[in-house]
Amino acid sequence: MDSIKAEIAVVAARAVVEEGLDFGTAKRRAAQQLGLSPRQALPNHEIMEQAVQDYIAIFCPESQAQELGILRGIALDWMERLARFQPHLGGAVWRGTGTRHSDLYLQLFCEDSKIAEITLIDMGVRFQASQVTGLHGDTVDALSVQVWCEAFKSYIGLHLLVNDLDGIRGALQSDGQGRRWRGDANALRSLMDNGLYGST
Repeated sequence: MDSIKAEIAVVAARAVVEEGLDFGTAKRRAAQQLGLSPRQALPNHEIMEQAVQDYIAIFCPESQAQELGILRGIALDWMERLARFQPHLGGAVWRGTGTRHSDLYLQLFCEDSKIAEITLIDMGVRFQASQVTGLHGDTVDALSVQVWCEAFKSYIGLHLLVNDLDGIRGALQSDGQGRRWRGDANALRSLMDNGLYGST
């Protein structure tokens, strides 16, 4: 691995774990802190994820494992509440690097995004609507909710990304190591029941 990219990843990993920055923001800030050119090539997602895993293993393995378990429990609760939309959990909480600073990302699948909005309204849940890039590079609706976490004494961001029904095929993709980028409620239960911290 390029030594400069490795150095960027190490610095960025600390910001991801300790401050909850996303990979992109953390990498750009790390490069700036290291006095590198804005044109400097940055580490890819896999390198960053490994750097975050290494940071956690060295500095906070026990506390991170506990926080991840709490986050996965909250995610599973919402997946059960929104089961009609075949929710799939992604992001750091699914991949096993989540901390108390991590948001939850659920991919939902339905014929009309308004159905998901109406469901939240019927549940008495307040949300902010926006649009983001979806699984296939298209624009999808995102419904963001602030969820109170008693264990952390703080709110956690929950982002519901609403995809077309046929978009579920994109939810099942794997990375270069054969690990899935997302999992449904049964897959998440399996991770939690078996005490596994990474994704399968």
